[in-house]
Amino acid sequence: MPSNDVRILAQAAVPTVAVGAIAAVVSGVVTGGKGAIGAGVATVLVILFMGLGLYVLQRTAKSLPHLFQAMGLMLYAAQILLLFIFMAAFKNTTLFNPRAFAVSLLVGTLAWIGAQARAHMKAKILYVEPDSSTPVKDEQPHKSGHSS
Repeated sequence: MPSNDVRILAQAAVPTVAVGAIAAVVSGVVTGGKGAIGAGVATVLVILFMGLGLYVLQRTAKSLPHLFQAMGLMLYAAQILLLFIFMAAFKNTTLFNPRAFAVSLLVGTLAWIGAQARAHMKAKILYVEPDSSTPVKDEQPHKSGHSS
């Protein structure tokens, strides 16, 4: 991944981990050990799904830039759908507290989206790739068009 992509990934993942840790502590205090486990599982899922989504989106932007916006919309819809599927699948589990899991999943997802939006707004990403074939100092640039 290019450095901008890694920077955005880190700027989104670090706050999500912090929010997940806080959610795990609060869930552990409120509902016990199973709440902390649920919050931890939710945080790992958010980082996994959103990180993978960011990676796929960046690859799409580089290889198929004309599909970037449509891919972004489809990807976010698929991520939210998958998170809802996980919430529904673990609704009646005894491995961890489902309510702590659901709340932590929601809070972690919102933290990731907010941090990713902030990272993109602060990033200085070029919209146009600079031309690598710049003329040498003594060389005249080629003129295009008609001269009269």
